Amino acid sequence: MKLLLVFILALTVVSLIHNDSFAEKSTFFDSVKFIQYLDENTALEEVRNGNLDIYYYRISSDRLENQKSREGLEVFDSTGGSYSILVNPAESNEFNPFSIKDVRFALNYLIDRKLIVNELMGGYGAPMISYYSPSDPEYLTIIEQLETFNFRYNPILAEEMISNALQEKGATKSNDKWEINHKPIEITIFIRSDDPVRKSIGEILSSELENIGFIVKKDYGDLNKAFVVVHGSDPAEMKWNLYTEGWGRSAFVKYDSVGLSQMYAPWFSNMPGFNNPSYWNYKNEHLDTITQKIYTGDFQSEDERADLIQDAIAEGVDQSVRIFLASKIDQYVANEKMEGIINDLGAGVPSRFTPINARGEDKELVIGVKQIYQGAWNPVMGLGDTYSRQIWGIISDPITFKHPFTGKTFPVRADWDVETAGPNGKLNVPDDVIMWDPEKQQWGKVPSGTQATSKVRFDFKFSNWHNGQKMDMNDILHSLYFTMEWGTQTDEKDKTFDVEFTPIASQAVQTIIGIKPVDKDTIDVYVNYWHFDEGEIADWAALWSSMPWEISAAMEQAVIDGKTSFSRSGATNKNVSWISLIIPNDAQMIQSYLNDFSEKKYIPKSLESFETDFNYFDSRYTASSEWVKVNNHAVISNGPFYLSTYSPESRTITVNSFDDETYPFKLGYWSEFEKTEFPKITNVNSPDIIQKGTELEINIETSHANSILYFLTDSNGNSTLSELISVDKNSTSIKIPGEKTEKMDTGAKDLKIFAISNSVLKPDYYSTSFLVVENKGVLPEINQNNIEFNENNSFEWIWLIVPIT
Repeated sequence: MKLLLVFILALTVVSLIHNDSFAEKSTFFDSVKFIQYLDENTALEEVRNGNLDIYYYRISSDRLENQKSREGLEVFDSTGGSYSILVNPAESNEFNPFSIKDVRFALNYLIDRKLIVNELMGGYGAPMISYYSPSDPEYLTIIEQLETFNFRYNPILAEEMISNALQEKGATKSNDKWEINHKPIEITIFIRSDDPVRKSIGEILSSELENIGFIVKKDYGDLNKAFVVVHGSDPAEMKWNLYTEGWGRSAFVKYDSVGLSQMYAPWFSNMPGFNNPSYWNYKNEHLDTITQKIYTGDFQSEDERADLIQDAIAEGVDQSVRIFLASKIDQYVANEKMEGIINDLGAGVPSRFTPINARGEDKELVIGVKQIYQGAWNPVMGLGDTYSRQIWGIISDPITFKHPFTGKTFPVRADWDVETAGPNGKLNVPDDVIMWDPEKQQWGKVPSGTQATSKVRFDFKFSNWHNGQKMDMNDILHSLYFTMEWGTQTDEKDKTFDVEFTPIASQAVQTIIGIKPVDKDTIDVYVNYWHFDEGEIADWAALWSSMPWEISAAMEQAVIDGKTSFSRSGATNKNVSWISLIIPNDAQMIQSYLNDFSEKKYIPKSLESFETDFNYFDSRYTASSEWVKVNNHAVISNGPFYLSTYSPESRTITVNSFDDETYPFKLGYWSEFEKTEFPKITNVNSPDIIQKGTELEINIETSHANSILYFLTDSNGNSTLSELISVDKNSTSIKIPGEKTEKMDTGAKDLKIFAISNSVLKPDYYSTSFLVVENKGVLPEINQNNIEFNENNSFEWIWLIVPIT
């Protein structure tokens, strides 16, 4: 039921009440102000001068290249983000060259990934060709497969591939320009002009395509414009052909079940067409099937899961609808007086733990952000950009989260106990277990003899909502109702259907067997889901709510009545608003429904079987309605901060500390995440040339590493040797005996070394090359066009991913 996290992890938090009754503080600052700074150079000086405490956007490496430029600052290297190109593969009345797979695939050779990293990013990053970069925990599963693609910058090969594909479709070249049916072939690149790196990537790609013979139109804009041009238009209208994307991560994840679906598979509503039924939509049933199995735990072993990941990566890269370019090492800055910053391996400095744990001399923490509002704030299919989620993460507590350095699931707002018979066995489900029936519109007992793969018991850590009302089991029950109701399309007239949410939710619905409330804060959840890590079973089965049930019910009714939509695509399709609870007009609409519920003594069907006292319902309606009246927004949640104000005029959002005696985590609870030791390759002694038949020994020195893993590949990307070797007292050696080097082909070999820690899943990475020769006195003839020599640099970078700026 990780699907519930789409609904659960998506809101924000607000508050008007102040529980001053001697409540302990849970944060060191009384408030956090997020203020927009578009210009990174201005923000850098503001941090240095103390007017900003932290800036939540990367600073160009050339501004931090020496000690003097770092005066007054603390600089953090953070990883997890990446750049990609989204390609429009739509078939249209207008000829689209990228509807041809070979043309899309050729872009992998037309893009100079090393140029992007070394020149545009100042060396702070690494080339990548798939969703996983070398520091992702899943990367070692697929490294040998990725090497077989052997993508290297080769514009001659790219042009040859494109030319052959176009000629097969009847295109011709005249005056160095491609034409079809006597009309020039024109393509449009939507370039993110608010990000210097993506702007440069777009300019370079435009130039390369013009050199091949296309007429290129460049359309510049930010994320708000991209929502309209790219995400909000029918791909068949050809308003765009290529889009320069950027991604950030909200957490470090050891076992990623979502990423491949999000980045490659149509069913997840993140590929061209975005599952809008009135649009042309990209289809790939093979990718849908594979990624759904990964997502829902439909595998029998860790090895089978690895095979599915490899298959999905191969198909995703081969289709080249989304082409990854580079992973980033972002340099974040904080004022030197700041303490307690937590540099999550996925989210980086802007992790949810930083504002909660940060310490300083003032009562207010001031954080600069690149953008203050880039998309709707709603907990169903909103809050999808990095900027909103950075704020959302500190005003709403999740039930589970990922450890910032191991990526493993750990409990936040519930303790759990997992019982599983998987992968092959089944548990008997008690006859008093219940489930919501979308057809009958009621809760009912599961059929006698029902079985499930796993059972998880959750003991919730409830607290007060920010409006003063107590969280309770009804919030949990309504959350499950919503997933079942909106994750099932009963017929074509079903009003509880969303073009983006329903396809995603439907996958979770298939695995949910039933629930059994045990007491006021304990519930048993039965699922057909298995994983070799029990934490992942708990994460999947987790039931939670990020907002009071009455806000959800009011939003739901507004959507059913056709006044708004949960998703961007739904809003475009129905010509209504994309509901955003932070916007006053939408908040007042929610308030109107709450008042109407109170007046009509409305009890939601989801709860009428569990609670009959209308005084309870009326107190909920009244508290949330009063909240909207006082705060002018409808964002109510349960985290350590609540949303105080949003001011578009001053480009600020302010959140205040929720000092409430019911909040479970006290001051400094997350301080254990402040400092950690990362594995590091400190020295590699590798020869430049080795002779066949002689022993190869490469001495390696490390720090904080338990083992090293190396891969040796030839110039064609074919893996020849690989081995995991233990580290003893910070040193180890790669030893390849003469009988194995005798079997090596002469020529260049690429060596990749990963330093691995058992406690921190961020391997350090080192690459180098050497030559294998028959005789050291005679060098082999080498085709320089097929070899790229890497500098012997040690790169540090890493890892449900969200679009940035």
